[in-house]
Amino acid sequence: MLNTILLQAGSASGQGWSSMIMIIAIIAIFYFFMIAPQQKKQKKINAFRDSLKNGDKVVTIGGIYGRVREIKDNTIILEVADGVRIKFDKSAISMPDASEVQTKNN
Repeated sequence: MLNTILLQAGSASGQGWSSMIMIIAIIAIFYFFMIAPQQKKQKKINAFRDSLKNGDKVVTIGGIYGRVREIKDNTIILEVADGVRIKFDKSAISMPDASEVQTKNN
């Protein structure tokens, strides 16, 4: 598809470069508004997951609230109630939003 667009852009006399610049501009806009922010968010989430320690209150991506009791390589054991522990994959832990951070600090 990109080859077709490029061939059509190149075949028009005088408009070849302007069409090429528009395609590059669209790709750049797509990158800066879609891909780069998502990569930044993912790095922030990974840093949060790596900084977890025993006793931290967290929420899973499924909405289960719990306190970290044990951390292994790729798994975390959460205590969701007195004596009730559930084993989760580290990727199932989400970043808390601002309201959850406020209750965590209190």
